[in-house]
Amino acid sequence: MLFNAPIFVLGFLPVCLAGHFAAGRLGGGRWALIWLACASAVFYAWWDPRFLPLLALSVAANHAIGQRILRLAAAGRTVSARRWAALGVAANLGLLGWFKYADFLLGTLAPGATPLGIVLPLGISFFTFQQIMFLVDSAKGERTDAGLLPYVCFVTFFPHLIAGPIVRPREILPQFAAPRIAIPDADNLSAGLTIFVLGLAKKLVLADSFAPLADVGFNAAAHGETLTLIEAWYAVLAYALQIYFDFSGYSDMAIGLARMLNVRFPLNFDSPYQARDISDFWQRWHITLSRFLRDYLYTPLGGSRCGAMRRTANLMATMLLGGLWHGAGWCFVLWGGLHGVYLVVHHAAWRAGLRVPGGRALTLLAVIVAWVPFRAATIDATLAMLRGMAGLNGVALPQMIVGAIPPLAAIATPVPVLRFLGEARTLSFPEASALLALGWGIALLLPNVHALSERARSLAIVGGFAFTLQALFFAPKVAPFLYFQF
Repeated sequence: MLFNAPIFVLGFLPVCLAGHFAAGRLGGGRWALIWLACASAVFYAWWDPRFLPLLALSVAANHAIGQRILRLAAAGRTVSARRWAALGVAANLGLLGWFKYADFLLGTLAPGATPLGIVLPLGISFFTFQQIMFLVDSAKGERTDAGLLPYVCFVTFFPHLIAGPIVRPREILPQFAAPRIAIPDADNLSAGLTIFVLGLAKKLVLADSFAPLADVGFNAAAHGETLTLIEAWYAVLAYALQIYFDFSGYSDMAIGLARMLNVRFPLNFDSPYQARDISDFWQRWHITLSRFLRDYLYTPLGGSRCGAMRRTANLMATMLLGGLWHGAGWCFVLWGGLHGVYLVVHHAAWRAGLRVPGGRALTLLAVIVAWVPFRAATIDATLAMLRGMAGLNGVALPQMIVGAIPPLAAIATPVPVLRFLGEARTLSFPEASALLALGWGIALLLPNVHALSERARSLAIVGGFAFTLQALFFAPKVAPFLYFQF
């Protein structure tokens, strides 16, 4: 089930809210949590009920191991606690590795082999990370014993089950154990609904509008077509905005949904294209994932405590694994590697006291270029897109544009239409230009939803309400969130 589907907005959500508070009124917080766990199971099984037992088994096994680790740690048996934590983490990573990377490894080691055809369970990357944090924090003694039911909700809570945010046990377990979880709160309902609706607008009105423009260019590159400068750049700029508003919208919707149910999630997206440098970007983009990679991978590897060479190796390992976490493919590894190089160069420059002029623009350019392998189907398609962006395939512009501005004929070849730009109509170029200008203006100039005043939020809802309703009910299909595939 998707947050942006009519069945969710008009069916599941109101029933879930009503049942949650009714259960709380009749039976207290325990019954409210039981209702939430059942509702989350329905939400997950809506996609494919075959994987619900896998989720349930994973939750039960990790809770049992976590409880054992906590008892060992409390008894001072630190070594045994760490061994059990390592065993639990290895089991979780093994399960994730089988479903997500078995075919990738088979294809890499034996290129001609028949794929295993393993279906990737929805959300396995996210609920695996949630439970790894639970086990590690248990060994460190950084979480309290909240009981099985709050733990079930901690992992399966539908607002973050499929695509995050990745929240630490100590941030959310106490909230599920608190009595107020089952008591309706007018402020939380109002604020949560507002944030949810604004996130829905980002997804339906903005992200889904940029998707066709991006798809045309990247699909052409995947099929070996030659893209000119404008076609390549417009496709990449459109994808950069698509994933920006798609993930920003999802994060807002998740936070809004949780807020309506009296649970507060941490901020997960904070205008990352306004970052002053690449380190700042990673403190703004998928904040909870960045925090996980820092605290549970980079720091345990040694972080920056072991000298410049070790710090560089740790950064590269963290970003390469972070790229691979997004998908089982070399393009994702390349994306992670690019960001690893960016961070290494940034840290070296910072330690040397160098300040690069135009840091914001350079950071944005680096991020946009890195989106190419992230979106491209193959390495060959990545190279094809980069060649077009570099102008190696020439520059072409519609005849109507060159005719209106004759000096452009000196640098651009006039063509009837740009074949790989939108719907390849006469007006595709001006329409795409206007759409991109609007999107980049919002991304670069406006604050995020959580920094807006109540009046500004209300104006934003009014301004996009009609477009949101139209997209919700009359879109030809419900487009999934991009991070659902990771």
